[in-house]
Amino acid sequence: MFARTERLLLRPGWLEDAPALAQAIGEEAVVRNLARAPWPYGEEQAQAYLSQPIDPDQPRFLIFARTGGAPRLVGGCGIAPSPEGPLEMGYWIARPYWGLGFATEAGRQLIHIARAMNLPKLSAGHFLDNPASGAVLRKLGFKPTGKVAQRYSLARGGEAACALFEEGDADADAVVTPMRSRIGVDEDFREELRLIAA
Repeated sequence: MFARTERLLLRPGWLEDAPALAQAIGEEAVVRNLARAPWPYGEEQAQAYLSQPIDPDQPRFLIFARTGGAPRLVGGCGIAPSPEGPLEMGYWIARPYWGLGFATEAGRQLIHIARAMNLPKLSAGHFLDNPASGAVLRKLGFKPTGKVAQRYSLARGGEAACALFEEGDADADAVVTPMRSRIGVDEDFREELRLIAA
Protein backbone atom coordinates (compact mmCIF):
# COMPACT_ATOMS: atom_id res chain seq x y z
CA MET A 1 0.00 0.00 0.00
CA PHE A 2 1.25 3.45 -0.93
CA ALA A 3 -0.11 6.87 0.04
CA ARG A 4 0.79 10.43 -0.92
CA THR A 5 0.32 13.77 0.75
CA GLU A 6 1.24 17.22 -0.48
CA ARG A 7 4.90 16.76 0.47
CA LEU A 8 5.27 13.10 1.41
CA LEU A 9 5.16 9.55 0.08
CA LEU A 10 4.29 6.76 2.52
CA ARG A 11 5.20 3.25 1.42
CA PRO A 12 6.27 -0.06 2.97
CA GLY A 13 9.98 -0.45 3.56
CA TRP A 14 12.05 -2.74 1.37
CA LEU A 15 15.38 -4.42 2.16
CA GLU A 16 17.04 -2.02 -0.28
CA ASP A 17 16.05 0.79 2.12
CA ALA A 18 18.25 -0.56 4.94
CA PRO A 19 21.20 1.84 4.45
CA ALA A 20 18.92 4.90 4.24
CA LEU A 21 16.83 3.69 7.20
CA ALA A 22 19.91 3.12 9.35
CA GLN A 23 21.18 6.59 8.54
CA ALA A 24 17.81 8.31 9.14
CA ILE A 25 16.89 6.64 12.42
CA GLY A 26 20.42 5.96 13.68
CA GLU A 27 20.66 8.81 16.19
CA GLU A 28 20.13 8.22 19.88
CA ALA A 29 17.96 11.35 20.09
CA VAL A 30 15.52 9.71 17.65
CA VAL A 31 15.64 6.08 18.80
CA ARG A 32 15.28 6.80 22.52
CA ASN A 33 11.77 8.17 21.84
CA LEU A 34 10.66 4.81 20.42
CA ALA A 35 9.64 1.71 22.34
CA ARG A 36 10.75 -1.07 19.98
CA ALA A 37 13.89 0.25 18.26
CA PRO A 38 17.27 -0.78 19.72
CA TRP A 39 20.28 1.43 20.31
CA PRO A 40 22.72 1.47 18.66
CA TYR A 41 20.77 1.18 15.40
CA GLY A 42 22.75 0.25 12.33
CA GLU A 43 22.21 -1.42 8.99
CA GLU A 44 21.88 -4.86 10.59
CA GLN A 45 18.97 -3.62 12.75
CA ALA A 46 17.40 -1.93 9.73
CA GLN A 47 17.58 -5.18 7.73
CA ALA A 48 16.01 -7.13 10.61
CA TYR A 49 13.15 -4.59 10.85
CA LEU A 50 12.56 -4.52 7.08
CA SER A 51 12.52 -8.35 6.96
CA GLN A 52 9.61 -8.61 9.40
CA PRO A 53 6.28 -9.63 7.87
CA ILE A 54 3.62 -6.90 7.78
CA ASP A 55 0.15 -7.66 9.11
CA PRO A 56 -2.29 -6.14 6.58
CA ASP A 57 -4.42 -4.87 9.49
CA GLN A 58 -1.40 -3.12 11.01
CA PRO A 59 0.10 -1.03 8.20
CA ARG A 60 3.54 0.47 8.59
CA PHE A 61 5.33 2.85 6.28
CA LEU A 62 8.57 4.62 5.65
CA ILE A 63 8.02 8.34 5.10
CA PHE A 64 9.75 9.96 2.14
CA ALA A 65 9.88 13.66 1.29
CA ARG A 66 8.82 14.11 -2.31
CA THR A 67 11.47 16.13 -4.10
CA GLY A 68 12.36 17.07 -7.66
CA GLY A 69 14.72 14.08 -7.65
CA ALA A 70 14.66 10.82 -5.75
CA PRO A 71 12.44 10.83 -2.63
CA ARG A 72 14.40 11.31 0.63
CA LEU A 73 13.72 9.06 3.66
CA VAL A 74 12.64 11.32 6.54
CA GLY A 75 10.86 8.99 8.97
CA GLY A 76 8.45 6.17 9.60
CA CYS A 77 4.94 5.58 10.90
CA GLY A 78 2.57 2.73 11.52
CA ILE A 79 -0.18 1.11 13.54
CA ALA A 80 0.44 -1.71 16.02
CA PRO A 81 -1.12 -3.06 19.22
CA SER A 82 -0.18 -1.06 22.32
CA PRO A 83 0.93 -2.80 25.53
CA GLU A 84 -2.52 -1.91 26.90
CA GLY A 85 -4.24 -3.65 23.96
CA PRO A 86 -5.84 -1.09 21.60
CA LEU A 87 -4.27 -0.31 18.26
CA GLU A 88 -1.76 2.48 18.59
CA MET A 89 -0.38 4.95 16.07
CA GLY A 90 3.35 5.59 16.17
CA TYR A 91 5.80 7.69 14.18
CA TRP A 92 9.34 9.02 14.11
CA ILE A 93 11.10 11.70 12.10
CA ALA A 94 14.85 11.90 11.38
CA ARG A 95 16.47 14.70 13.33
CA PRO A 96 17.34 16.98 10.34
CA TYR A 97 13.60 17.14 9.56
CA TRP A 98 12.25 17.98 13.01
CA GLY A 99 9.99 21.01 13.12
CA LEU A 100 8.89 20.86 9.46
CA GLY A 101 5.44 19.39 10.10
CA PHE A 102 6.25 16.00 8.55
CA ALA A 103 5.01 14.00 11.57
CA THR A 104 1.66 15.82 11.50
CA GLU A 105 1.29 15.42 7.74
CA ALA A 106 2.14 11.71 7.82
CA GLY A 107 -0.02 11.19 10.91
CA ARG A 108 -3.06 12.68 9.20
CA GLN A 109 -2.57 10.33 6.25
CA LEU A 110 -2.14 7.34 8.58
CA ILE A 111 -5.43 8.23 10.31
CA HIS A 112 -7.13 8.46 6.89
CA ILE A 113 -5.80 4.99 6.11
CA ALA A 114 -7.03 3.62 9.46
CA ARG A 115 -10.51 5.01 8.83
CA ALA A 116 -10.58 3.67 5.24
CA MET A 117 -9.63 0.25 6.63
CA ASN A 118 -12.39 0.50 9.27
CA LEU A 119 -9.87 -0.03 12.05
CA PRO A 120 -11.07 0.65 15.59
CA LYS A 121 -10.34 3.86 17.44
CA LEU A 122 -6.59 4.47 17.73
CA SER A 123 -4.57 5.24 20.79
CA ALA A 124 -1.14 6.90 20.96
CA GLY A 125 1.46 7.91 23.49
CA HIS A 126 4.73 9.72 24.01
CA PHE A 127 7.49 9.54 26.58
CA LEU A 128 7.17 12.46 28.98
CA ASP A 129 10.62 13.77 28.07
CA ASN A 130 9.46 14.13 24.44
CA PRO A 131 6.75 16.82 24.67
CA ALA A 132 7.07 17.70 20.96
CA SER A 133 5.36 14.39 20.17
CA GLY A 134 2.46 15.37 22.43
CA ALA A 135 2.06 18.58 20.42
CA VAL A 136 1.87 16.53 17.22
CA LEU A 137 -0.79 14.25 18.73
CA ARG A 138 -2.90 17.24 19.75
CA LYS A 139 -2.64 18.67 16.21
CA LEU A 140 -3.92 15.31 14.94
CA GLY A 141 -6.99 15.55 17.17
CA PHE A 142 -5.87 13.16 19.90
CA LYS A 143 -6.60 14.04 23.50
CA PRO A 144 -4.72 13.06 26.66
CA THR A 145 -6.40 10.34 28.69
CA GLY A 146 -4.85 11.73 31.87
CA LYS A 147 -3.04 8.41 32.34
CA VAL A 148 0.70 7.87 32.47
CA ALA A 149 2.03 4.34 32.01
CA GLN A 150 5.49 2.91 32.37
CA ARG A 151 6.54 1.69 28.93
CA TYR A 152 9.64 -0.28 28.13
CA SER A 153 12.04 1.36 25.67
CA LEU A 154 14.50 -1.01 24.06
CA ALA A 155 16.90 1.86 23.27
CA ARG A 156 16.79 3.18 26.84
CA GLY A 157 17.17 -0.32 28.24
CA GLY A 158 14.34 0.20 30.71
CA GLU A 159 10.98 1.71 31.43
CA ALA A 160 10.07 5.37 31.10
CA ALA A 161 6.91 7.32 31.82
CA CYS A 162 4.61 7.57 28.80
CA ALA A 163 1.58 9.89 28.48
CA LEU A 164 -1.37 8.09 26.88
CA PHE A 165 -3.70 9.64 24.28
CA GLU A 166 -6.86 8.62 22.44
CA GLU A 167 -8.68 9.92 19.39
CA GLY A 168 -10.47 13.05 20.43
CA ASP A 169 -12.77 15.75 19.18
CA ALA A 170 -10.36 18.63 18.44
CA ASP A 171 -8.54 19.28 15.18
CA ALA A 172 -5.71 21.51 14.07
CA ASP A 173 -8.08 24.44 13.54
CA ALA A 174 -9.54 24.10 17.05
CA VAL A 175 -12.95 23.33 15.54
CA VAL A 176 -14.75 20.73 17.60
CA THR A 177 -15.52 17.92 15.16
CA PRO A 178 -15.37 14.24 16.10
CA MET A 179 -12.38 12.76 14.30
CA ARG A 180 -14.05 9.47 13.46
CA SER A 181 -17.02 11.10 11.73
CA ARG A 182 -14.85 13.74 10.03
CA ILE A 183 -12.55 11.17 8.43
CA GLY A 184 -14.78 8.10 8.29
CA VAL A 185 -17.06 9.46 5.56
CA ASP A 186 -14.27 10.26 3.13
CA GLU A 187 -15.41 7.93 0.33
CA ASP A 188 -13.15 9.60 -2.25
CA PHE A 189 -10.16 8.70 -0.09
CA ARG A 190 -11.42 5.12 0.30
CA GLU A 191 -11.65 4.76 -3.46
CA GLU A 192 -8.17 6.26 -3.93
CA LEU A 193 -6.81 3.81 -1.33
CA ARG A 194 -8.47 0.87 -3.13
CA LEU A 195 -6.90 1.94 -6.42
CA ILE A 196 -3.46 2.38 -4.86
CA ALA A 197 -3.66 -1.02 -3.12
CA ALA A 198 -4.83 -2.82 -6.28
